[in-house]
Amino acid sequence: MATMLLSALECGAQKFDIDRTTIKDFDLKRYMGRWYEIARFDHSFERNMEYCEAFYAIQNDGMISVTNTGINTKTDKRKTSYGKAKKGGEPGQLRVSFFWIFYSDYNILALDEDYEWALVGSKSPKYLWILSRTRQLDATTKHKICDIAQRRGYDTRDLIWVKQ
Repeated sequence: MATMLLSALECGAQKFDIDRTTIKDFDLKRYMGRWYEIARFDHSFERNMEYCEAFYAIQNDGMISVTNTGINTKTDKRKTSYGKAKKGGEPGQLRVSFFWIFYSDYNILALDEDYEWALVGSKSPKYLWILSRTRQLDATTKHKICDIAQRRGYDTRDLIWVKQ
C-alpha cells in the first residue's frame, strides 16, 4: 500500500515538473502580428473553439493589444476577446490580461528563428499552445515542437489539434 501511494505521488509530481524557462533572445516587434493556433491544451475559455487566431500590436503607450478570435463549434458563431499585454520580467515573457487588472504569464518557451512558429506556456502546467504564422504546419515541424514540449515536461498527448 505504501509503495502504491509513493508511486502515485511520484507520478503526480512529475506532471507538475515543467521547465518554464523562456527564450533568451526575443524581439518583441518581430513577434507582433497574426498567429494561428495550431494546438492547445483544453481549457474552459477556448472549449469548442476552432479557427483560432491571435493578433498582437504594440500601442503608443508601450502596451500590447491582444485580439483573439475563433469559431465556437457548438453555436457556429465567431467569438472575439480583447485583451492587453505587457512585457514580463524575463526575455520571452509577457503578462496578458483579458479581465481588468488580472494578468497571467505568457511564456514563450520555443520560437522559430524566423518567428514562423512558437511554443507558449504559462506558470501553470495546464496551459500550452503551438502557434504559427500560417494556418498549417508540416508534420516534421509539429514533431519538432512536440519533442521540445515533451523535453520540458509537458504531456503532448493532451494537445487538441485545432481546425484551421
